[in-house]
Amino acid sequence: MTGNDAACRTLGITVESVGPGRSRLRMRVTADMVNGHGMAHGGYVFLLADAAFDHACNGHGPLTLAQSAQVTFVRPAMPGDELVAEATERVRYGRHGVYDVTVSRPSGQIVAEFRGQSITVS
Repeated sequence: MTGNDAACRTLGITVESVGPGRSRLRMRVTADMVNGHGMAHGGYVFLLADAAFDHACNGHGPLTLAQSAQVTFVRPAMPGDELVAEATERVRYGRHGVYDVTVSRPSGQIVAEFRGQSITVS
């Protein structure tokens, strides 16, 4: 799955670990990722969290997709910041799942919190 993800590859997102219901991905914020305020565009932070969510919910095997997701931006990320997204499965029931992703700096300072709901389609 990771090898086919052109978006993650283009942004330099790397997978540190993945398993059923969990994952850890990393991305460095580049100058090309900033908004008009000089900070990381929220879309890139969301994309990193969504990629971690995707890896965690697909770690079980069957094709699983996002059904919905929500993000809370806690503090800005700046160019040069290295961001780590850790996804954790909260619950799976039937074809559905709920996952939390924390995006932080390696120091542990939280940048964003993400919650995604998944649906298994095969």
